[in-house]
Amino acid sequence: MYDTIVHPTDGSPCADRALDHAIELATQYDAALHLLYVVREPATPAAPSVGTVIEELEQTGREILDSRRERAEDAGVAVTTHVADGRIEAEIDSLLTETGADLVVMGTHGRSGLNRYLLGSVAERVLRTSTVPVLAVTPDED
Repeated sequence: MYDTIVHPTDGSPCADRALDHAIELATQYDAALHLLYVVREPATPAAPSVGTVIEELEQTGREILDSRRERAEDAGVAVTTHVADGRIEAEIDSLLTETGADLVVMGTHGRSGLNRYLLGSVAERVLRTSTVPVLAVTPDED
């Protein structure tokens, strides 16, 4: 049923819960799993220190993806990681096109803060615009 699954993550507990579902589905359907970490949402005006901040955020993303990749590989799932810089839903869409993925598995609540209130829910935007099915995983009740 599924050949390629995309799992966007921000390292939050809800995203990790969604990863469990993605791994289970990838195992069940012998699907490839692509893990995506997006550094930032909208572009900001360039400043001298922006490059350094972006590099640090990319390193954080690689560390988050490395630990999640290990979890998937331990379950026997073929996994590829991607760090992108841009609007989250656009980067998800781009990866769907690039990989020919047929499912997105993502958490409904990630990291919070002012951006979430100003920009709206990433999961909601992906649900409205995705060309493939989206499994939206809610946070654990704890």
